[in-house]
Amino acid sequence: MPSQPLTEYSATETYSKNILGPAFFEMSGLVIAGTAGIPAPPFSVAPSQSPYIVANNEKFAVSLTVKFNKSPLTSLLMCLGTEVHVRFAFEGIGGKATEKDVEVIICTKKDTYEYEVKWEGTPEEAELTAGLYGVAAVAQVGPVKHECSQPIIGYGYLAGKLLQVYPA
Repeated sequence: MPSQPLTEYSATETYSKNILGPAFFEMSGLVIAGTAGIPAPPFSVAPSQSPYIVANNEKFAVSLTVKFNKSPLTSLLMCLGTEVHVRFAFEGIGGKATEKDVEVIICTKKDTYEYEVKWEGTPEEAELTAGLYGVAAVAQVGPVKHECSQPIIGYGYLAGKLLQVYPA
């Protein structure tokens, strides 16, 4: 907690070193989810279908959560419509696995501080070939569509998920 100033220059002075407060965000919950169900008997691949192993024509989703703090400055940035750009990076590991990114852009809204950023499609739509992929997400917060905005407000990074794509 900030202390009060030690020097007072008049009986009516008030000091505030942090009028608007800091603006920051957290990224969490990087999730990959395939959509294939459990195969009909007598076929079986596992007790339940892995969401991390998808056919090249199977719908899947990759998502994360971006959560902002609630300072007056952050409230202003949310209200002004700050762009949040998230690139989901699929880094091929060995073989002929490609390296591709898909980008999702959202725009913040007044009084909303938590957002799900999600891309849905097939590996074919993302131009992913059969192979193993390390999945990461890189976020860029900003700019705000305003002439006085600075270009970038912040960056974020998440990684640590794997995705296997196989030919259907």
